[in-house]
This record gives sequence, C-alpha cells and structure tokens, in this order.
Amino acid sequence: MEQQQQHKSRIAPLRTPTDLGERATKDISAALNLALADVYALYLKTKNFHWHMSGTHFRDLHLLLDEQADQIFAMTDPLAERVRKVGGTTIRSIGQISRLQRISDNDAEFVTPQDMLSELCQDNRALTASLRGAHDVCAEHRDIASTAQIEVWIDESERRSWFLYEATRHFHS
Repeated sequence: MEQQQQHKSRIAPLRTPTDLGERATKDISAALNLALADVYALYLKTKNFHWHMSGTHFRDLHLLLDEQADQIFAMTDPLAERVRKVGGTTIRSIGQISRLQRISDNDAEFVTPQDMLSELCQDNRALTASLRGAHDVCAEHRDIASTAQIEVWIDESERRSWFLYEATRHFHS
C-alpha cells in the first residue's frame, strides 16, 4: 500500500498545497506568468542593447544597461517561485515565453543609442503596467506575499524608466 502511494505521488501532477483555492491559483499563475514572460523579453532586449551599444557615451550607457539587465534578471526566479508557491506551474521554454510576452523584440541590425534608451524606457513602463495588473489579480485573491514583492518590482521598474528617460535628455540638448 505504501509503495503504491509513493508511486502515485511520483507520477501525480505538480500540486503545491495552498489555501488560496483553485480559481486563485489559476488567476494568479496566469498573471505572474505573463509578467515573467515580459521580464525575460525585457532582460534579453536590455542585454542585446548593452552588447550593441556604441557612440560617445558608450561606457556609461553600456554599464547602465548591464546593471539594469542584472536587476531585471533577478526578478525571474522569485516570480517563477511565487507561481509554484501558490500551486501553479510556470513557463517552461523560450517558445512559451515568445507566445506570452507583450514586450516586443528588436532584431534590427543597428539601433541608435537614443532609440535603444527610448525603447527600453517604454518597455520598462509597459512592464510596470504588467506588474500593476498582476498586483491587482493577486490583491483580489488576497495573495499578500505576491503583492508585496510586486510592489518592490514596480518601484524598480519605475526607477529604470526614470534613469533611461534622463539618459535620453542629453540627445535633445
């Protein structure tokens, strides 16, 4: 009997116990996975622009984008783990990320530094909106732990947007 139970638990779907309920798990997981896909898309775009930065302010902008990419990447594991903690499953592949992401890729051969910064500024604002949407879903289901983490990430995204905006001002003067 015990052997059958062990076998059953090995082949059973992933089910993390939670008191949030099935609907909450589904809603929260969906919202957090959308945000996670956007985070991965923004991370890769930020690294792309970091790798391809050029021009007069190369060093400062190269370092700024590297710092921002590190901060963005640092969100991925806690986001995915929140999905698992509330009983859901998270994204599993680059393909799934590409189907869920709302931040568009930039595969252009050349992008000016000004356009890079402007695009990343807009994308960080879009991520902020995505995080606010996830926050609303989590708050609706009383997932306090997720809302607390999301609030920090919103603040970080707003800070990145601010820095990127300010960095573009020298192009206009």
